[in-house]
Amino acid sequence: MNFEPHRWEMTAVGAPLVRTPFDPAPAAGEVVVEVAGCGVCHTDLGYYYDGVRTNQPLPLTLGHEISGRVVATGAGAEAWQDRTVIVPAVAPCGQCDLCQRGHGTICRAQKMPGNDIHGGFASHVVVPAQGLCPVDEPRLAAAGLQLADVSVVADAVTTPYQAVVQADVQPGDLAIVIGVGGVGGYAAQIAHAFGATVVAVDVDPAKLAALGDYGVALTLNAREHSGRDLRKAIQAFAKENGLRATEWKIFECSGTPAGQATAFGLLTFGAHLAVVGFTMETVELRLSNLMAFHAKAQGNWGCDVNLYPHALDLILDGCVALAPFVEQHPLAEINRVFAAAHDHQLTRRAILVPGT
Repeated sequence: MNFEPHRWEMTAVGAPLVRTPFDPAPAAGEVVVEVAGCGVCHTDLGYYYDGVRTNQPLPLTLGHEISGRVVATGAGAEAWQDRTVIVPAVAPCGQCDLCQRGHGTICRAQKMPGNDIHGGFASHVVVPAQGLCPVDEPRLAAAGLQLADVSVVADAVTTPYQAVVQADVQPGDLAIVIGVGGVGGYAAQIAHAFGATVVAVDVDPAKLAALGDYGVALTLNAREHSGRDLRKAIQAFAKENGLRATEWKIFECSGTPAGQATAFGLLTFGAHLAVVGFTMETVELRLSNLMAFHAKAQGNWGCDVNLYPHALDLILDGCVALAPFVEQHPLAEINRVFAAAHDHQLTRRAILVPGT
């Protein structure tokens, strides 16, 4: 790419993002990644439109779904030079007590691009080398994908991947995914790849229809079923297909109060409720249901960086489809793409590509 390094900065809530030149210089333990692509996530829109506070004050470059090539390294990170990588959406420090005990997702020194540090809506980004996921270019080409495409692995794929791992999804399980746009669509595919029979619940018929060929056994429109009717429909489906009426694996991916209430209302004996979506709004729930059903609810912040290669394998091996659900846009059109994503005019996850 032959242009000066630049990034698109958010200066205020709702204000046009501004292209700004900068000098990408890595410190010790850091690398400079020439960005191939950066996915537009619901979280980015929350910062930009809803005023969700970022940890680093504005101006700040958003974007945490990043893939690219390492073009410069700081001391101690030289082994990454010229390698193609996916940057973790949340990079743990790797040194603290939490990291040493395998709890990197709650590392208090973690760095999230587009939140703690400048993110990937840029030509280049400076990030920690800790947790980088290498991308095998021959395998990528064999899978019919470009490096920009796998940027969304950094959140949209790895986040539900970790949720499925934490839920211990096994062959024979019934997995229910609430909200199947973006992250939820991948949650459904990943649960299917782990051997579960998958039920998808959404309010958008187009999103439900899009998953028909990707491992979903039953789709239900939440607008057409009350909470109780939805539960009865899933119970009937489970009985007809010889699936257990207990121990359902429920993935709330909508990030809406209605979706969270629906997910909680589907608890059954021994169920696992994975809270994957995010909303600033509050939901009134009867927590005693967890006790009565001997069920569990678990949050899911980012993804353990050690799981990234396994999630990427699902994509490169063709177990989870990526290409039908993403589309590339020029980075220079970031303001238009943000507006289109916010207004629900896009049917696929947008990936912003520098130099196009």
